[in-house]
Amino acid sequence: MSTTFHEDVSSNVLLRMKEGGFDFARVHPIDFYAVFPEREQARAAASNFRGECVNTQIFPRADGAWNLQVSKVMYATFDGIGDFEQDLENLVEPLGGVTDGWGVTQEVSNCSA
Repeated sequence: MSTTFHEDVSSNVLLRMKEGGFDFARVHPIDFYAVFPEREQARAAASNFRGECVNTQIFPRADGAWNLQVSKVMYATFDGIGDFEQDLENLVEPLGGVTDGWGVTQEVSNCSA
């Protein structure tokens, strides 16, 4: 996928987050995803991530491929997300994987039942 497409998607998501009252002033676990045809490729990619602010999970998909989820605690900024997505793409592509977006859980406050 083109860099422009990723930038457009991230810009739109961040704008919707802002409109929804997302707290950009604090760090959040942001989940980045990649898909691999084989488990061993996903495990090889996961082994590249270490540190107290990063967590990885590998799980099978219904289509037989494997998901890699990399959760990084960080500020939700356009540049920060874009830089990490690019680093992830550079890591997973040589291993036969493709990046599959990112997401963050937005806390809902003042909900009434």
